[in-house]
Amino acid sequence: MPSATYNLFRNAILAEQQVVCSYDGRMRELCPHIIGTNKSGEEVVLAWQFAGESSGKLPQWRCLRLANVRDARARNGRWYEGGSHRAEQTCVSTIDLDINIHVRKLR
Repeated sequence: MPSATYNLFRNAILAEQQVVCSYDGRMRELCPHIIGTNKSGEEVVLAWQFAGESSGKLPQWRCLRLANVRDARARNGRWYEGGSHRAEQTCVSTIDLDINIHVRKLR
């Protein structure tokens, strides 16, 4: 049974909504792209962090373990695609939903 946070991120992908949340003690502004589980079976999301707080430069791709996400909420706003896709993503091992495959190709 998926967590409430998982459902929030999944629904945000389907609606192309941004998610604002706290992760590792920092406020993040994200556009989630791929959700599922990692090799350990943990719920994870690959998201493009376009604003908020970060220990590095923004924007950038983030792999978030959903168990560590706090105070998440979806909001309307510009959808950010993210930067280069030079390497295959390794964040999500078992993909439940990928915006580019499951959402946009159906249009």
